[in-house]
Amino acid sequence: MGKRSTFKRRKNDLYRTPWDPVPLLAPHLPTRFRYAEPCAGNGRLIDHLRWIGGTCTEAVDINPGRGDVTQGNALHWTPTAKPRRPLDYIITNPPWSREILHPLILRLSGLCPTWLLFDADWCHTLQAQPYLRHCRKIVSVGRVKWIEGSKHTGKDNCAWHLFTAGSHGRTEFVGRSDAAQKTTPSAGRTTSSRSQS
Repeated sequence: MGKRSTFKRRKNDLYRTPWDPVPLLAPHLPTRFRYAEPCAGNGRLIDHLRWIGGTCTEAVDINPGRGDVTQGNALHWTPTAKPRRPLDYIITNPPWSREILHPLILRLSGLCPTWLLFDADWCHTLQAQPYLRHCRKIVSVGRVKWIEGSKHTGKDNCAWHLFTAGSHGRTEFVGRSDAAQKTTPSAGRTTSSRSQS
């Protein structure tokens, strides 16, 4: 939920990830990929990423919302030691509260390339400067309907942000793709070309 919302915030910033942002991320992922979800909630994002070729190897949350999500704090979480194959990514819709988001950026990107979904305005603020050197790519999403059944979208534009441990020169910005937005899970996997980000 965005910073300008007039609605009462949910505990632990628990907003279930809708489908719409996922096809916009798909072209920036391999056809098949392994990832961990450290802010998994009820696993909605896990279900969506399965449609685009994702295999979730581990999911944790402070308050797990279903059986395949274990209890854990993303700020102290470490992926399972010595997996059969290393993770390709960490992918999550994290809490947007800056006192949690900023430490998460450093913690998670230090473990593995990390895609985070949060407000797009962040990158234009002074508080973002210490973290932008780790931001390799920003993929625009636009406004998202966070409350299922609501007639309204959130008041903030969103984006996927790719963070890595190393410092980068310029951050690549990718605008919205109308074709990707029209894909739905019931129609099958997205058909857009994939890249090895």
